[in-house]
Amino acid sequence: MDKFINAGNRQKSILGIGNALIDVLINITDDSVLQKFGLPKGSMTLVDAILSSEIKKETKNSTRNIQTGGSAANTIHGIAKLGGRCGYIGKISDDEFGNFYLEDFRNNKINTHFFYSETGTGHATGLISPDSERTFGTYLGAAMELTAEEMTHEIFRDYGILHIEGYLVQNHALIEVAMRIAKENGLLVSIDMASFNIVEANIDFLHRIIREYVDIVFANEDEAMALTGKAPLEALPAIAEMCSIAVVKLGAQGSVIQNGDRVIRIEAIPAKSIDTTGAGDIYAAGFLYALAENLDLEVAGKIGSLLAGNVVEVIGAKIPAETWDRLLPEIELIKNVSI
Repeated sequence: MDKFINAGNRQKSILGIGNALIDVLINITDDSVLQKFGLPKGSMTLVDAILSSEIKKETKNSTRNIQTGGSAANTIHGIAKLGGRCGYIGKISDDEFGNFYLEDFRNNKINTHFFYSETGTGHATGLISPDSERTFGTYLGAAMELTAEEMTHEIFRDYGILHIEGYLVQNHALIEVAMRIAKENGLLVSIDMASFNIVEANIDFLHRIIREYVDIVFANEDEAMALTGKAPLEALPAIAEMCSIAVVKLGAQGSVIQNGDRVIRIEAIPAKSIDTTGAGDIYAAGFLYALAENLDLEVAGKIGSLLAGNVVEVIGAKIPAETWDRLLPEIELIKNVSI
């Protein structure tokens, strides 16, 4: 087992921080609506309240689904379903969306560190193309008002891992203060690169904070290319040179993991993809849960892959309860093989 993972023998609690958003997931019949509103396919683009409303109006006759969302929140939600100890930092409003968010997290036994704003709770409009790719137009609302000044040592002290979504990069100070406080309290720091266009717009900042604070980096193929300028398999060692554990997700081709000189290839499970929303988030949930349990990196990758392969078969970033009932025994088998 890797020395990195064995840094502590006790199970680690995982704290997520991100944009607390409601996902409004809409199936579109073609990509013309993306072009109309200037949304690059497969990306996350920040929009204001007016444009968010226009997108919803344009797609009012399409099938839609509403869930709690936000990349780090999806990851923490998955960890809770796995039975992991976890918490989440975000900012919401005392409105219908905010109350829905709070109730969902409490029902899933997630410790909440919520701050409140008079601005409405943010929401991400996810447009799902016929090929299952998802494109987000995100109105941050209250989420954008989470500040560095609200981060305190007390929030972080009961946790062992901090997981940050790259979407928070609209606030450099918040990300850096959260990472610094985490390291001062002995936490490992994990970051998901979020979206290729976000990486491209913040490349220098991301390179610096990864080298200074980050232990674990998750990136998909496009994000790895944006971060390093290299194809996925060449990007892996370049990212691993910046941190302790690099994970590059390859979609239907699985994922690759590097820790020092060790490189692990994880196969994807067979899946009929209808919506890729949350696939990377739930992969990170399985991976971080396994690390918190002091399991081997290969086991972490296998659990992440199993979860990702199941979430792409449903609309949205949440695996249904009946699927969890089937998956949890499978995950125990994967864990037991490693012992």
